[in-house]
Amino acid sequence: MKSRGAYETPGGTLIVLAHRELEALCLDRDTSHYKQHIALDYARIVYNGTWYTPLREALDAFVNYTQRNVTGEVSLKLYRGNVQPGGATSPYSLYAGDIASFTMGESYNPKDAEGFINLIGLPMRVRASLEAQLAAKKK
Repeated sequence: MKSRGAYETPGGTLIVLAHRELEALCLDRDTSHYKQHIALDYARIVYNGTWYTPLREALDAFVNYTQRNVTGEVSLKLYRGNVQPGGATSPYSLYAGDIASFTMGESYNPKDAEGFINLIGLPMRVRASLEAQLAAKKK
């Protein structure tokens, strides 16, 4: 029998928040975004009671692979029923201070971004060109 009741799980809330902080440190952006998508599919499988399926096993393999380096320490700030992250560290952190800072140091050459900027901007340049052509035809 299914129940749509809502239950309070303060311990679970803390663990999930702490784990998300570690994932933010240890997973790259694309993997993190895809994992969020997988989480919705996983929740649907659990809710529908289709646990013993090849799809759930395949999703487990994806999650297990992504979590192999998600470890570290997280501090949480608790105050009057609220929780906020206080900081996180991990030996597998993808954050590199010398690259992320505004000074960037010797490890980053601004010229490296030129191709990326051109590639990302290509659809906008094509659209602007098309709009200019259409506007010229209207005159």
